[in-house]
Amino acid sequence: MPVEFRSSPPARSRFAARVNHLRARGRHEHGRVTNVELFFDLVFVFAVTQLSHSLLAHLTPLGALQIAMLTVAVWWVWIYTAWVTNWLDPERTAVRLLLFALMVVGLVMSASIPKAFEERAWAFALAYVVSQVGRSAFMLWALRNHDQSNFQNFVRVITWQGAAALFWLAGASAQGQTRLILWAIALAVDTFAPIVGFYVPRLGRSSTTDWAVEGAHIAERCALFVIIALGESILVTGATFAGLAWTAEHIGAFLVAFAGSVAMWVIYFNIGAERGSRHIASSGDPGQLARNGYTYLHLLIIAGIIVAAVGDELVLHHPGGHTDLKTAIVLIGGPALYLLGNMLFKRLSAPNFPLSHMVGLGLLALLILTVPVLTPLLLSAATTAILILVAAWEQVSLRQSPHGKTAAHH
Repeated sequence: MPVEFRSSPPARSRFAARVNHLRARGRHEHGRVTNVELFFDLVFVFAVTQLSHSLLAHLTPLGALQIAMLTVAVWWVWIYTAWVTNWLDPERTAVRLLLFALMVVGLVMSASIPKAFEERAWAFALAYVVSQVGRSAFMLWALRNHDQSNFQNFVRVITWQGAAALFWLAGASAQGQTRLILWAIALAVDTFAPIVGFYVPRLGRSSTTDWAVEGAHIAERCALFVIIALGESILVTGATFAGLAWTAEHIGAFLVAFAGSVAMWVIYFNIGAERGSRHIASSGDPGQLARNGYTYLHLLIIAGIIVAAVGDELVLHHPGGHTDLKTAIVLIGGPALYLLGNMLFKRLSAPNFPLSHMVGLGLLALLILTVPVLTPLLLSAATTAILILVAAWEQVSLRQSPHGKTAAHH
């Protein structure tokens, strides 16, 4: 992995930063996550809350599709910023001002989520476009005189983001199904771009080997976002429980929800997060791992937490009686998404898929057969038991492995 990522262009541009805003890279240390990055993340606590509440309020096939699209959009805003602060030094005043500006725009975008497909479409679309294009424009300014290779990379990035922006803005001016289609196209452009290396005719494509990312920093940033999502889940559980009568069923639902959050934490942090961080830090192509494992696969993990939080809230309000279809889908679907994302992520640093996760997914599938006879609380307890089983299985196999925490088979 290259230590420095700084080449100078033949001529310096007057319309670019004179001062170098890039992080200093040490050979034996990784870029630390700064306080201003953590401060920036607070906006996304609000965003995740808005997403889970909106899904709860629109728990229909169309509503689920819309919230899924908004979740992807929120993730792209956050993860692109994480990449940018991997290169830029957040201790620089200009970089801090960029993050503060992105926080304001992010708050507008988050506040627009509940009505993004209604009267606040323009607010959401403009906030998204300003975040994406504005951030990349800042990168062009910061890199022009200091890192020509990455400057060319961001010329390609902003070209793709500009193309996507046309569909975001066109969708905001449209209505109903047309808006849905145009925004789906915009998200497809944003999602597909890194896969093809932001290929632009005449400019070529970017190679992941040219993305000299500091792997441990990216890993830590994504782990912190998992904490944000899990924290939002606990916040919703506590707030909902506080407003209910503390009956035996409600107390049971509260304890099951909390146990599920703990099991999710263990599944991600006990092995996956640390092993993934070590793997990307020592990789010869950290850019590829940062793209595949952290930019894409972590989206499944975050989505699983959001869906599971919706299931917890439904069970807290209605722990007894018949389990309807939408409750069953979120109670089983949330943990399934979470296990799937973790399974695929852990596979990147191991020769095989973790058996514990595959068994867990199989058991969740079998739970579908029990939906007609289980109350929401019992179904929630069953999904939580499966998550605990997966976490315990992985821990036991780790202890038994002669390779310790480098174990690949669990």
